[in-house]
Amino acid sequence: MRIASLAAALLVLCGSSVAFAEEGKLNTPPEGFELLFNGKDLTNWQGMLLDGNPYKIAELSKEERAKLQTEADEAAKQDWQVKDGILVFDGSGKSLVTAKDYGDFEFYVDFKIEPKGDSGIYLRGTPQVQIWDPALNNIGSGGLYNNKENPSKPLGEIADNPVGEWNTFYIKMVGDKVTVKLNDKTVVDETPLENYWKRGEPLLEKGTIELQNHGNTLYFRNIYVREL
Repeated sequence: MRIASLAAALLVLCGSSVAFAEEGKLNTPPEGFELLFNGKDLTNWQGMLLDGNPYKIAELSKEERAKLQTEADEAAKQDWQVKDGILVFDGSGKSLVTAKDYGDFEFYVDFKIEPKGDSGIYLRGTPQVQIWDPALNNIGSGGLYNNKENPSKPLGEIADNPVGEWNTFYIKMVGDKVTVKLNDKTVVDETPLENYWKRGEPLLEKGTIELQNHGNTLYFRNIYVREL
């Protein structure tokens, strides 16, 4: 009995150690990557201006932009909350964008959606790496949804985990070429991302990374970036 009890105690202890170790990894970047979401607040992020169109934003005066940014940041604090180290969007309001512009980079993000969920990741302010419930269109997440001339759908079979479970994106962008891995499966392979805002023109050399929403609850964590 004593041996059995000791074995059981060790099993519980080992299980707890594993759980604590996994918990300790939350929002801890791999070597060489910067932490974009600290698990506590919206540091490194700001509210989206206007409709996210970088060309319209560039036309704003310094005073106009400052005023609109202050308003957008206040609104973002209401709609984007941090709960237990997870960034949660409540389904109302606008998207969230990085406070810094990025050119070529590697990017990690974990995301989770609810049934019929719809979201995406804008790269250099440009839509988008698609996130959605595969049941909506029988197409998985990860494709470059707004492409017209180049492939827009993800490669291979649906790589999404079941709705309600966490997924991981690895996104690499060099020039206009984008590679996306969803749960370690390549769904986009060095495909050009097209300029959604000005069709036929080259992408901007730098822009924000955006967590997009379509009016439903979203969850993000473990957001890391490395500039190339």
